Amino acid sequence: MPRPVEPEDLAAYAFLSEPSLSPDERLVALSVHRPLPDKDEYEGNLWLVPVAGGAPRQLTTAGKDSAPKFSPDGTRIAFTSRREMGKDDKGTGLYVIPVDGGEARLLLRRKEGVEGPSWSPDGTRILFLSNVGADDEDVRSIRRFNFWFNDKGYIYNLRKHAFVLDVATGEVKPITQGEFDVGKAVWSHDGKRVAYLAVTDDVRHYLADLFVLDAASGAVKQLTDHTMEISSVAWSPDDRKLLFTGDDLPRGFASHEHLWWIDAAGGKPERLNGLDRNVNNSLNCDVRMGGMNVEPKWVGDRITFAVADGGAVHLYSMKASDRKATLLVGGERSVEAFQVHGGTVVFTAMERSRLPELYAFDGRVRALTSFNAKVPEDLDLLTPERLTFQASDGATVEGWILEPRREGKVPLILYVHGGPKTAFGHAYLHEFQVFAAKGYAVLFVNPRGSDGYTEAFADIRKHYGERDYQDLMEAVDHAIAHYPFVDGSRLAVAGGSYGGFMTNWVIGQTPRFKAAVTDRSIANWWTFWATSDIGPHFTKDQIGVDPWEDEETTMAKSPIRYIRKVATPLLIVHSFEDLRCWHVEALQMYTSLKYHGKEVEMVLVPKENHDLSRGGKPKHRVARLKAYLRWFDAHLG
Repeated sequence: MPRPVEPEDLAAYAFLSEPSLSPDERLVALSVHRPLPDKDEYEGNLWLVPVAGGAPRQLTTAGKDSAPKFSPDGTRIAFTSRREMGKDDKGTGLYVIPVDGGEARLLLRRKEGVEGPSWSPDGTRILFLSNVGADDEDVRSIRRFNFWFNDKGYIYNLRKHAFVLDVATGEVKPITQGEFDVGKAVWSHDGKRVAYLAVTDDVRHYLADLFVLDAASGAVKQLTDHTMEISSVAWSPDDRKLLFTGDDLPRGFASHEHLWWIDAAGGKPERLNGLDRNVNNSLNCDVRMGGMNVEPKWVGDRITFAVADGGAVHLYSMKASDRKATLLVGGERSVEAFQVHGGTVVFTAMERSRLPELYAFDGRVRALTSFNAKVPEDLDLLTPERLTFQASDGATVEGWILEPRREGKVPLILYVHGGPKTAFGHAYLHEFQVFAAKGYAVLFVNPRGSDGYTEAFADIRKHYGERDYQDLMEAVDHAIAHYPFVDGSRLAVAGGSYGGFMTNWVIGQTPRFKAAVTDRSIANWWTFWATSDIGPHFTKDQIGVDPWEDEETTMAKSPIRYIRKVATPLLIVHSFEDLRCWHVEALQMYTSLKYHGKEVEMVLVPKENHDLSRGGKPKHRVARLKAYLRWFDAHLG
């Protein structure tokens, strides 16, 4: 009989990488990662999966392998690995292994890392990204505006550039250089050109531009004019156009990404799709390990792309000739990554309470793997119930509630997602299963500001803590009124990042919650502006002012102003290496609440960043969940 989920059951899950489809459409390569609690790390190995069905075959056993990519002739697989490297060693190695098996061969190892490797069309070269420059590890002399970044650390002496490796000789040549950072690079189908995205402005580093480089001469042409966010690029089958995803910021950072194309020889970008939905996947999830990639694929006359639709992420197909988009793969699922070759579509996905697996689509969806099939046999995984309600202004708000297997009334945790432009939905959350297993109902909704709906719905710029806060409070009212198992006298609120900001905000506005947990939060927009890796541009866009322009608005929108009104016991969780919301945010909340005699506790986690709950060390992820449970048990019992 399946047992309730415990924090330590994180080790039961398999995390799947982006799939790589062989040129003959017969095999899929992917890496499968699993937490290793005893070693406090994750192992990763390569697997080959037949598209026609059948048992997957494990290709590597080193435990440190990821990101496989089939060679153009389908005989070899390139992959990144940390083989023969210790926990404290920096960098990554690039290897190649025969598909039929055998020893992997090291092509190069760089302490600066190897990212996004891709084969040239003739299979003789591999294009990849890597940092250049050296990090000062002691005394630092900083002159650059953007000097650090979450999960990367100090970047003021580093730039990221594109390199080409000769597979036969091992010779590595840089193909870009200068005071800018390359984010993506892709070969043209004839192998004569490389298209790449680069950030050339350290102050507005959310903007990227599209460039085309001639591989033989090194000549570079800039195609865009520094007015867009751009996140991906791909060549048309005839190499005459470039397809990319991005936006021109009509609603600032609430803007949806869309499909665009531009002539590879130069011209004006043209938007292709008319959907008022985001062409991305921002669903909250804690069982991913580098497995997200929903960049559009252009094969033949069809462009395949992902669309955020409420709590789901679906695949759509559009004919390039008439630009008519049709639903390809729908349902209550989150498409995580996909590949298209010829007439074959393969993708990884999660469903309501199902962990990730690999699927194929050939008119119907077929499961190709069962890496996580044993989990529901051993663990009592609960299925969330979808709910909708009409907010007081008439808008429809979508959410889910997870009911524990307990008799009678149970406490309710309102959990707020980050972003704010992300969403809850059909992606799996171990965290929520743990809370429900301990007897707590979990309410998770997509209030105003969330992704998956219209741009207008997502746009709460200048209005943080207003309509979004009302949606959340009305969601709690709805749950109490419509679910008899909810005990309205035992409520908790929790969340991370924007959800941490909102938790701080909520307890400064209402005493209705008996417990609160704020994680990687924002307490003060002034300090966030000055310390976050995205502080200046994000604050100006979201709050609408710079601190010096309008001190009153800056502080009126900061939860720390309302400390004296707080009546809810608060647990603060924060990572020391969080450079998105630096731990000064946690310290301010803690010190201010303590000074005013409020009940507060702070848990600080070393050697983790803003992504602790999703990609931190296994022991720290377990410790974090246990801290949450201890706080809820103490105040909601």
